[in-house]
Amino acid sequence: MSTTPLAHNLLQQLQGGGIEQIASQLGLQPAQAQSAVATALPLLMGALGRNAQQPEGADALLGALQRDHAPPQGGLDLGGLLGAVLGGGSGGAQTDGAGILGHIFGGNTPQAAQGLGQATGLDSGRSSQLLQILAPIVLSFLAQRFLGGGAGNAAQLSQALGDEHRQARAEPGLSGLLGSVLDQDGDGQLGVGDLLKLGSGLFGNSR
Repeated sequence: MSTTPLAHNLLQQLQGGGIEQIASQLGLQPAQAQSAVATALPLLMGALGRNAQQPEGADALLGALQRDHAPPQGGLDLGGLLGAVLGGGSGGAQTDGAGILGHIFGGNTPQAAQGLGQATGLDSGRSSQLLQILAPIVLSFLAQRFLGGGAGNAAQLSQALGDEHRQARAEPGLSGLLGSVLDQDGDGQLGVGDLLKLGSGLFGNSR
């Protein structure tokens, strides 16, 4: 499966030690962890892209990146962040994977984990844990990319994530999965009601 540009870039940064840490945490072989991460990252990016297509969604996401995920001076320490996430450290909103997933998928987080499990062969517990590990890393990565110099541009963020969503929807293995987890009404279609629910829920709560 090919990955989208932002997802591919982050996957490259996780190669080696990062993937091995995730594999060890989940009790997987590195190759299996690599494949699962390569599927999970476009799912997360694609879901964020769908949410951020609404101006209020993009603004809310940018605000969350600025508030909770802005990289420290010297840039993103991916290894340190991954260690904090895996160690269950008290990083607050920055490392709260479950809370982040709730904002991204709303009440459909279990469906996202189940769908990821079906796509990767992981059981639902491991796929849920993987999403919780990757969600904080994805947001910190986006903060590094779109908060250069402390400033952020919601339009650029929305456009880039929109590209991620469109490319993820073009992947046969991700298209149905994205549609199912973003369909808040359960009617099989993405409508205005779904977008309003997603937009109002996306990172709407401050710490």
